[in-house]
Amino acid sequence: MFLILTFVVFLDISSSLSTLFVGYVTYIQFVPSMLGFIDSISLLFSGFILVLVLTILFGRIYCSVFCPLGIIQDVVIYLKRKFTRKKRFAYLKPHNRVRYGILVITAGVLITGSAFLLIFLDPYSLFGKINVTVIKPILVGINNLISKLLSSWFDIYSVYPVELRSVSLSALIFSLLFTILLLWLTLRYARLYCNLICPVGTLLGLPSKVSVFRIKLDQELCTSCGRCSAACKTGCIDVFNRKVDHSRCIVCFNCLTSCNQNGVHYGFSLSRKKELPVQEAVNPGRRGFLATTLGLMATLAGSEKLFAQQHRRRGKGKGPVPVEKNYPVTPPGSLSIEHFNDNCTACYLCVSACPTQVLQPGWLTYGLKGILQPHMDYSTSFCNFDCTRCGEACPTGAILPLNQQVKQLTQVGIVKFIKQNCIVYTDNTDCGACSEHCPTKAVNMKPWRQGLLLPYVTPEICIGCGACEYACPTTPKSIYVDGNPVHVLAEKPKIEKLEVESSEDFPF
Repeated sequence: MFLILTFVVFLDISSSLSTLFVGYVTYIQFVPSMLGFIDSISLLFSGFILVLVLTILFGRIYCSVFCPLGIIQDVVIYLKRKFTRKKRFAYLKPHNRVRYGILVITAGVLITGSAFLLIFLDPYSLFGKINVTVIKPILVGINNLISKLLSSWFDIYSVYPVELRSVSLSALIFSLLFTILLLWLTLRYARLYCNLICPVGTLLGLPSKVSVFRIKLDQELCTSCGRCSAACKTGCIDVFNRKVDHSRCIVCFNCLTSCNQNGVHYGFSLSRKKELPVQEAVNPGRRGFLATTLGLMATLAGSEKLFAQQHRRRGKGKGPVPVEKNYPVTPPGSLSIEHFNDNCTACYLCVSACPTQVLQPGWLTYGLKGILQPHMDYSTSFCNFDCTRCGEACPTGAILPLNQQVKQLTQVGIVKFIKQNCIVYTDNTDCGACSEHCPTKAVNMKPWRQGLLLPYVTPEICIGCGACEYACPTTPKSIYVDGNPVHVLAEKPKIEKLEVESSEDFPF
């Protein structure tokens, strides 16, 4: 049920779900909740505390009940056991150096104020990326096909077509590669990702060692037959020593039902018996994989300056002046580029919730530090003046919720006008699309020559919504929004009173 609810949250193609409902579903997610709490110290982000309490009481039930990526792996394991002959698992060495090393490095980077590694490792964010970049476009295509068939063949118009304005190729490739990797790990080693790579699983494994209720092997009844170990998808039961590695046990209870000797129990236990030391085995294949991954990251780090230039988009076509933006635009409520980069784990829930689809997955828009984080893409759409959904949906506090009045004054960027690119200047023709779409009238038209009107901007009242840039028909753009590295409040637009001629005479 929880997996279905999470799917619904990410695959809301009509952006019609209540943000309150979205908040209920995402409240219990560990990493987003923890980041939000660190940033705001608010009970709205206290879900991770509840997870820790549940873990101390019952073990790592988060990994088997609330983590959507973990549940997906369980589904794959179930299907594999359903349709293949190989139905047995085996005990796996814990590889403590690797998993605790990943946890320490991730925590160290997080302490410096950056959520960089969580973009690649947080299970909830990875699940969101797969949904928004891979599954959602497919769902939109199916919806539109059904809509077309119903309207064409049966004159039924109850299913509305949904516009998919853009698909990020880089985010799509990343999600596909990760999906393939996860499937391979799951099919071959079951829940190895959760107990080797995932920092959330490793972190929750620490309190799970001393949980109040735990899986135990009865030393008298257990015959070391191996049935429980064969059913354990985390490979944490050492039947030869009759021990359970509680730091890796996700409390799925498969071992309980597999034992026909009643030798496996789940019950109250506060005893801290010393367990036999487990020798680590060197697996060149996995270490090679990790070395390759770290090498790739180091290569990317060395190329940061090169890729960071991508946000300076140069225009194409015949326009004489290329558009060069000094800063990308972050969503209203993100406070600054630094705050956004430090708190966003690129789960893409804001992307899914955005009704105009102006929020799009990025690649290196913010440089390596903000890899894959979403940005305001004004080539795709613009930010609705009245909308506040992204801040209400964000589970990490990277985008803080704003009320409508504050949002309508939050200046995320400033409008820039290039007269040499404007078709009024180059073609001596009427336009004014930028002014017509500006909600604050920061762009107005003023008399220029030969009865033509030329755009005139008032940056002080611009909020950087991008409506002017999106509406501008020229290439390169003659008007665009340059991001504010730190958001500020714009001045309120002056409201001019209409002069109404009064007359004592009756008008008719």
